[in-house]
Amino acid sequence: MAARVRLVPMMVVLALALGVATMHAQRPARVGTPLAGGGDSLLYIGAYDGSIHIIDEATEQKVAGIKLQTGIPRSLTLSQSRTRFYVLDSTLEKIEVVDIPTRATVATFTLSEGNQQVRIRGLQVDPLERFLILLTRSATKQIDRWVIGDISLQLYDLAEKKITRTIPWPRGEERENVNIRFSPDGKLLYFFGDDVLILETQNFTEVDTWALSRPIESGLGRVTFGPVDDFNDDPGFFTGLFTIQDPVQNRRIMGMGRVNLVGKSIDFTPIGPSESVGFAMAPDRKRAYGLMQQIGRYEFWAFDVTQRKLLSRTPFEGRPRMAMRVSSNGRLLYVFQAGETIDVYDSTSYQLLRTIEMTADQTTNLFILPRK
Repeated sequence: MAARVRLVPMMVVLALALGVATMHAQRPARVGTPLAGGGDSLLYIGAYDGSIHIIDEATEQKVAGIKLQTGIPRSLTLSQSRTRFYVLDSTLEKIEVVDIPTRATVATFTLSEGNQQVRIRGLQVDPLERFLILLTRSATKQIDRWVIGDISLQLYDLAEKKITRTIPWPRGEERENVNIRFSPDGKLLYFFGDDVLILETQNFTEVDTWALSRPIESGLGRVTFGPVDDFNDDPGFFTGLFTIQDPVQNRRIMGMGRVNLVGKSIDFTPIGPSESVGFAMAPDRKRAYGLMQQIGRYEFWAFDVTQRKLLSRTPFEGRPRMAMRVSSNGRLLYVFQAGETIDVYDSTSYQLLRTIEMTADQTTNLFILPRK
């Protein structure tokens, strides 16, 4: 495996990480303080009222909604063209295709039929939007029992509007959960496990392997992927916080890495001891932010993506179950999830500026897209 690794002497990295500047939590902005704007895009988020709420980023007011035909959304998957959402409903049985520019539903489908329920446990959209890869499991109702089927990977043809094939499990290894990604041109499918198995997307046969199970550097353990953010990255790349195992000290080291799928390479730099931290990258790819969530302990982390280093850790009064997005201009942090509010923080001072009120609890991730 080709891997580019910038390894500053480990003890220096750990010392710097442990001694990084820690700011005090900031109070909410005072009355009369000029309001910082997040940009001029639109925020999209699914909610418990069975719709996708559209919020104007400039005014922070809801300006429209897309009423879904399939009910409460469980997840939104954005197409590579960023023109469509593929919505999985809360029963995991129905998918709805929503055209973002027209805010209209263009298709719905379910795999359940008669006495057979088919739950969709995951989906990936082909970059050319020819088909979906679905992770499914069926349950068939008999007179006295339910018969649970095998978990399977299936190809749903979007033009023919039906399942056209079942994809054999690579190397015959059936899995309850999968992490798969397409190459930007849709010709290859990357199947993540101990190693990355690379399949072509005509017959789904293995054409290459990326041996991630091998250490990236002599004396170090393998890289384990953690939270990543590919929303603001180039197609075929993703940046996030990864970990490696130090076999000498028997400890896990966290670092920032950027993965190039097509080039089969990782640019990884250790930054300190491993901790559970989320990751969200700013649109300019120069800064990223993390959320630490522990009982009674919440922190904002700031990262310099260019220099691959941790800049600061700032305690704040968080809430259970948080997720975060960076505004379109990078000046604000949107903290959402598990409720009907989006808290707006300044990305420099980490001051709570205000709260966006919604009319229903959130059920999906938050997407920030241009107006046109």
